[in-house]
Amino acid sequence: MKRLTLAIALSAALLGCQDKDQGPAKPAPELQLSAADLAAGKAIAERECKGCHGLDGRGAAPGIPHLAAQRARYLVAALNEYKQGKRMHAALRDIASHLSEAEARNVAGYYASLPPVQSAATAESAYASPYEHGRKIAAACEKCHGADGNSTAPGIPSLAGQQPQYVVAAIQEYLQRERKAAPMHALLPGLTKLDMETLALYFASQAPAQRAAPPSGDPAAGEPLSAVCGGCHGARGVSGDSATPSLAAQDARYLVDAIKAYRTTRKREKMRLYVTGLSDKEIQNIAAFYAVQKSQAAEKGQTLLKDLTDRCERCHAAEAAIPGMVVPKIRGQDRDYLIMALRAYRDDRRESSMMHKMSLPYSDSVIEGLSSAYAKQPAR
Repeated sequence: MKRLTLAIALSAALLGCQDKDQGPAKPAPELQLSAADLAAGKAIAERECKGCHGLDGRGAAPGIPHLAAQRARYLVAALNEYKQGKRMHAALRDIASHLSEAEARNVAGYYASLPPVQSAATAESAYASPYEHGRKIAAACEKCHGADGNSTAPGIPSLAGQQPQYVVAAIQEYLQRERKAAPMHALLPGLTKLDMETLALYFASQAPAQRAAPPSGDPAAGEPLSAVCGGCHGARGVSGDSATPSLAAQDARYLVDAIKAYRTTRKREKMRLYVTGLSDKEIQNIAAFYAVQKSQAAEKGQTLLKDLTDRCERCHAAEAAIPGMVVPKIRGQDRDYLIMALRAYRDDRRESSMMHKMSLPYSDSVIEGLSSAYAKQPAR
């Protein structure tokens, strides 16, 4: 999301790019398809692999990757990672452990020689386009929060341009009754975690409207008082952290109520320590200062999936395979497998520091959307 982007920089999915700190891997002649004994490889596939991957290289169930037409060097590298315990799968580790280098090369060559699997059309994932899914849910929010999340009702916060991880956290706080309830909150229990993420992405991608000075409070007097706030909430209230809210262009009355709530009900110790020493007049001035600041969209959800796939193609496209980098083909791959693999990189359960860093900012809804986009592409 930039961080979800829901905040934006990914090269996405299976094994990922070779870590820079390890240096570029030199292609080994023994890993080339021409060096493999395909008949011997087929015999190994018949004995060890066909139960899950079939003799045609098609995954037998959702979550099992297709191996047909995959790059042989990638398949050998994957087997070595299972053997070394860098990937966690008990059965595959056992199989990989008793394969010799020649056998691993042969079975990889066999699967690489097969024609690519062309997946049958499947039902569209609800989150295939997280931005569009979020737009549908957001329609129920407009009555209070305004068109595209720009509130015009005093005391009701604007959601346009707000940081997405913060919006998800705020929804969860309402559900856990850590924030004061309101009529709209009766709709929240029906949202799944993925629904919340797509809703947050949609609002984060909207342009915040400029506000006039509020009837109470002095923006000029509030500016010096905001110095401490800027350390977390960004220069002039535009946050650069997906989990920290932007304050710029926010409704002044809402800001006053929120700041005062940190004195009592809202659980943020650092906030409580700072706001406890502020007078009501100073709080009004701070709110007035932030209300008139210009804000901006935190995300680009409208083009998010295209931006991500463009980045992924730099390494993963068949025609863009970079010498010295061991990366898989991912077009037409099983969607559930792509989701599991990318989550594993993000959560640091699969070794690749580069892929971990690139996937860390992304929510489950973005990972699902990206995986759906690649699964729908023709394999080659």
